[in-house]
Amino acid sequence: MAHAISLSDANWNRSDVVASDEATAIEIVGLNKWYGAFHALKDVSLAMPVGRRIVICGPSGSGKSTLVRCINRLETYQRGTIRIRGKEAASTPGRPADGRPEVGMVFQQFNLFPHLTALANCTLALRRVLKKPAVEATEIAMRHLERVRIPEQAQKYPVQLSGGQQQRLAIARALCLDPRVMLFDEPTSALDPEMVREVLDVMIDLAKSGMTMICVTHEPGFARAVADDVVLMDEGRVVEISPPSIFFTAPRHERTRRFLEKVLR
Repeated sequence: MAHAISLSDANWNRSDVVASDEATAIEIVGLNKWYGAFHALKDVSLAMPVGRRIVICGPSGSGKSTLVRCINRLETYQRGTIRIRGKEAASTPGRPADGRPEVGMVFQQFNLFPHLTALANCTLALRRVLKKPAVEATEIAMRHLERVRIPEQAQKYPVQLSGGQQQRLAIARALCLDPRVMLFDEPTSALDPEMVREVLDVMIDLAKSGMTMICVTHEPGFARAVADDVVLMDEGRVVEISPPSIFFTAPRHERTRRFLEKVLR
């Protein structure tokens, strides 16, 4: 089975990568992103086959969230290429791109519509973007609310839900559009510790279903449980990509070892 490949990692051993005919879900080549004079992403290259689960970790400011936001075209990038299932995505937000509907994203701060019920949050895009009839949209939404274990909250507003329930609602809303790739940007960072487990359990279920996932997180337990590969980013670059069995026990790079000493402590 192929691993994700970092073309920017000069020390990556290509003999570790077994040739595979798996379709590529996401391919990133030479991605560079600047905020003014600040170089946020530096020649990042990754390849991700369909059905793989990748966890991205690293210190604050390393470029993790910027990378996933570029994949979903929420951020512009100045140089490089992003292909989603072989089709090049536009580098500017708001421009049509064939890959956009195939990507769903879950944010740190939920980003729910506070004036809409949980059910309406889920049906809004189904009705207005995909033009689904109200009955069909409701059926789809309820199926995914059940999938994230909050169907009984359908008529409540976000303010009436716990943090964990709000994040599960955000996951259900993204799933309603049936994305082929799910992006998670530190989905548990805004939660109280007792609520983290319920969100991670839902994400583990998604991973077991075969969902292609990229997750930015500092949860080592989640990475060990579901990741096919763990990526360490630092200062805008990919430092290491390894399966969890290597990443957490015998990392290839000294920077990875220093990071793990702080995280696992």
